[in-house]
Amino acid sequence: MVQSMTAFARHEIEAPWGSLVWELRTVNHRFLELSYNLPDNSRMLEQTLRDLTRSKLHRGKLDATLRINHTVRKTHLQINRPALLQLLATLEQVRRDAPEFSQANPMDLLNWPGILEDRNAKLFDNFMELAEESYNTAMDELITARKREGTKLAGLVGARLQNMDRLVGELKPIIAPLSAALSDRLHTRLEKLKVEVDPNRLEQEIAVLAQRADVAEELDRLAIHVAEARIALENEGPHGRRLDFLTQELNREANTLASKSVLPEASKRAVDLKVLIEQVREQVQNIE
Repeated sequence: MVQSMTAFARHEIEAPWGSLVWELRTVNHRFLELSYNLPDNSRMLEQTLRDLTRSKLHRGKLDATLRINHTVRKTHLQINRPALLQLLATLEQVRRDAPEFSQANPMDLLNWPGILEDRNAKLFDNFMELAEESYNTAMDELITARKREGTKLAGLVGARLQNMDRLVGELKPIIAPLSAALSDRLHTRLEKLKVEVDPNRLEQEIAVLAQRADVAEELDRLAIHVAEARIALENEGPHGRRLDFLTQELNREANTLASKSVLPEASKRAVDLKVLIEQVREQVQNIE
């Protein structure tokens, strides 16, 4: 399925301590470029998110932003009173057995393992899991949006490819009587100039002119490139690079066709072809 490189997705997930919000934006880019704006306490997530993104996206510039909204204080210190009383009782026993020891420093007591606790610490235990889960959901929504827009782009490109086929079909009968048309034009000019030319030489000149103006090969290649572009749209992606290459080839053939066209009807259709190819090229820049 065709995917666009332009999309936006937002996902918010609730937690006991508040909520976190992911915002993902992708725009056109020749390669896959990833940029993450994360809070300091989430930096260790970045490599995991990069690996996940590379498995799902092939091209485009991604800007991912994580915002954290706290509804409770991140830290709420409290004393573990039972542990403190047990520690004080132990110190009292030591002081009775060794009176020379002085009173314990309060900061030393607070630094004793298990005395000072963060009441909200457990609320943040699953923060990393929630952030990764929310990113996955936001990424799925982003891909859905890219596919939705990609389907529309495929329809636009497909319609223009169909018009190219039509123009190529119209050009073939126009160039079929090319030799006769060149012969008539040359004879008319000679009559106006009242010049007599050797018939054999005249036939040779007409043959050379017809060969130079022959665009059958260009028309065949145009038809082949259009068919290849249509096949690319129908197959699994990514499609952008191949379609971009095909539009370059289509443009090259259309330029040659326009330069070799000697009939007004052919010239007009060659210009129409170039317009369609340029429209396809602009749309292809948005396809992954």
